[in-house]
Amino acid sequence: MSLYECVVIARQDIAAQQVETLTDELANILSALGGQVTKREYWGLRNIAYRMKKNRKGHYVLFNIDAPSAAVKEMERQMSLNEDVIRFLTIRVEELEEGPSAVLQSKNQRDERPRREDGEQRPRREGGYGRGPRGSEGVEA
Repeated sequence: MSLYECVVIARQDIAAQQVETLTDELANILSALGGQVTKREYWGLRNIAYRMKKNRKGHYVLFNIDAPSAAVKEMERQMSLNEDVIRFLTIRVEELEEGPSAVLQSKNQRDERPRREDGEQRPRREGGYGRGPRGSEGVEA
């Protein structure tokens, strides 16, 4: 059997529970045809670089798949028929990645904001960006 990675983008207006149901259906298609999903990661609701089918955001899910090509083709066929799936990309890989993906690692690093010595989080910067020394107030002529 071959090894694949597949990223699926689902519509933004469906609930996370519906995304879970969709991923279960896709995993069941693969298992019925002799394959298996070795890892499934939900990356959350993320911004899309450009509008796709009137959506600016989407629920991202990553699959690591060990399945024959016929099973992957059937899964892709079912995804293309499903209205909740905006886009998907399946690629064949030499070996599957163990542990969390790079997207989850960077998400975890962003969530951990630097803390002060007393354990409090650092306060956010007041004011806005783009205000230099020549701001609207305090300018002398």
